[in-house]
Amino acid sequence: MKKPPKKKITREGFRNAFKLWGYIRPYGKEYLLGMFFLLGSSLANLAFPKLLGDIVNSGNQGTLGQTLNQTGLFLIALLIVQSVFSYFRIVLFVNVTEKSLALLRRATYNHLIKLPLKFFEKRRVGELNSRISADVTLLQETLTTTLAEFIRQIIIIIGGTTLLAITSVKLTLFMLVILPPAMILARVFGKFIRKFSKDVQQQVADSNTIVEETLQGIQSVKAFTNEHIEIDRYKKKTIEIAELGMKSGKYRGAFSSFIILGLFGAISAVVWQGSRLMTAGELESGDLFSFVIYSVFVGGNIGGLATVFAKIQKFIGATEDLFELFEEEEEDITDVKVIENKFLLRGSITLNNLNFSYPTRPDEKVLKNINLKIDSNKLIALVGASGAGKSTLASLLLLLHYPNKGELFFDEIDAHDYPLSVLRSQIALVPQDIFLFGGTIKENIAYGKESASDEEILNAAEKANAMEFISRFPDQLETLVGERGTQLSGGQRQRIAIARAVLKNPRVLILDEATSSLDSESERLVQDALEKLMIGRTSIVIAHRLSTIRKADNIVVVKLGEIAEEGTHEELMELSNGIYKNLSELQFAV
Repeated sequence: MKKPPKKKITREGFRNAFKLWGYIRPYGKEYLLGMFFLLGSSLANLAFPKLLGDIVNSGNQGTLGQTLNQTGLFLIALLIVQSVFSYFRIVLFVNVTEKSLALLRRATYNHLIKLPLKFFEKRRVGELNSRISADVTLLQETLTTTLAEFIRQIIIIIGGTTLLAITSVKLTLFMLVILPPAMILARVFGKFIRKFSKDVQQQVADSNTIVEETLQGIQSVKAFTNEHIEIDRYKKKTIEIAELGMKSGKYRGAFSSFIILGLFGAISAVVWQGSRLMTAGELESGDLFSFVIYSVFVGGNIGGLATVFAKIQKFIGATEDLFELFEEEEEDITDVKVIENKFLLRGSITLNNLNFSYPTRPDEKVLKNINLKIDSNKLIALVGASGAGKSTLASLLLLLHYPNKGELFFDEIDAHDYPLSVLRSQIALVPQDIFLFGGTIKENIAYGKESASDEEILNAAEKANAMEFISRFPDQLETLVGERGTQLSGGQRQRIAIARAVLKNPRVLILDEATSSLDSESERLVQDALEKLMIGRTSIVIAHRLSTIRKADNIVVVKLGEIAEEGTHEELMELSNGIYKNLSELQFAV
């Protein structure tokens, strides 16, 4: 998992953090009310040492019986107030945080899904998923716990120090010199030991990996007679673990000694100094009792500020990384209900001097001066070696990428003049690597048309020759396909993808190596389904197997990003030493 970001707190970081207020604002009254309860519970917490000190003073003054009941009632009332305030503070903070972060998660996801394909080609899915999961979870922890803890600590430090100064300025100055530094050192030392313990755990995990790998590959170990090598490797790792463990023991021992000598010594020094002031008549015993408790409160919270500040640093880093995504420009995505007549595709496509380079490789031209006319309802085949630019050309037709230079027309209208969602809604792509969602077969087919009826879905499955295998499943269309469709074979996944395209009923169909990885029987069934699907629409087929495109109305041979040859199968076979002719003769040579 990605480690939470840790960045320096900058003005820009604060600016990003304050953007969160836009998501909290709808629930601002609840959040401010939670702050009120936080303030109340923190102030109530400060009252305890004072009341306990009053009880001690009452005993020394011989008035314990008179004031015990009164002080006891105050303590009970204070406990009730603090428990009620703490309850409402937690409930309000959690409610506001959950609702606010739900808005933020939706806004982040909605923005991500509208970003162009070039953005996702530069980012890893795990990194983007971490923005919605790990980073937002860190914000959740900060808004519900860390921020409240920070405010509580500030209140206790300021309030406690003020009450200490009221009790005794001399003793307060003495305490501030020795106790807070000891608390801070204890925190730093403790953090160092925890880090060292993690290193030991990592080494143990590495040794377990050696055991696991060796036993899983025991056949290779024995075949190469490397038993002694593996024995020595494991021995070396266990010695390293033992040495780290012993060093860790020394650190833990030193930490224990420091706690005894440093913290307890500091508290003892405060008590000693307070006792001297008591002897001089400058302090009462109950006040000293309260003072010691307040000192521990103040010192502990000063030491804890470092941890809270580190969490706030991570929070600032998380907001900065998260809101960086919102600076990326979205595609103009719309919800297509009805398509205007002027934007209804008839199926003709024209490419004029089309050039394209990927943003990550701007100096490498993937397509060069592509000029191509595709008539409506015709079958066009793109042929060429891997990396020639065929799939890139298909992605340009879907406007998943935009040409760097040149023009693209659909029915003599510039592609940029079409609403993007309207254009894509009339084009279907059946790729080589089919992605199925982890639901049912029915849900995956219906992805082509959300409003499709059961009858339409069944009809699409039949046209795609998918019912041939679906009918054999006990749950038929309700069969779960597994993650990415792993419960189905390649041919079955292809036919579900074809059924999805049938249901979409596109005017332009793009088939990108749709049968290249199938066995002969699956290819026959898929090819039959594709031939049904291509009837009555413009079809663009990218193929390595030339047997599947012999009947194409036009075959375009692409070489190194340029159109090298163009014509029907018969015309290209007549070219002496032609690329298509050589490919065909190689594939069909006996």
